[in-house]
Amino acid sequence: MGKTLKRSAAFAALARALASGARGGPSVGARLAALPRMIRATAKGEYDGGLRLALMTAATAYIVSPIDLLPEIPLAIFGLADDAVMVTWLAGSVLAETERFLEWEARRRSVIPGHLVP
Repeated sequence: MGKTLKRSAAFAALARALASGARGGPSVGARLAALPRMIRATAKGEYDGGLRLALMTAATAYIVSPIDLLPEIPLAIFGLADDAVMVTWLAGSVLAETERFLEWEARRRSVIPGHLVP
């Protein structure tokens, strides 16, 4: 049940992220351009995206890895389904996290020097 909830949350995040770009939120291009800044800020300890970035990195490694939980050749469509779910989760996670990061960047720019940033 927990996996189903996490999967549905990722799908919902993907839908929200794609819709917000259409409604005037950050475009997919702006979100993708924010990825290197997000990784840099996380590496410096300024942004709290460490665990989420680790999960996205693991998902990327799983997708590109030749080793699969459900192999494609003997299981045909079922073998491709786990990859499709992982790609969808990864896309939703990247879009949602970059939107969160862009909001964090905007809050940081509006802070008065000498005041604490949450």
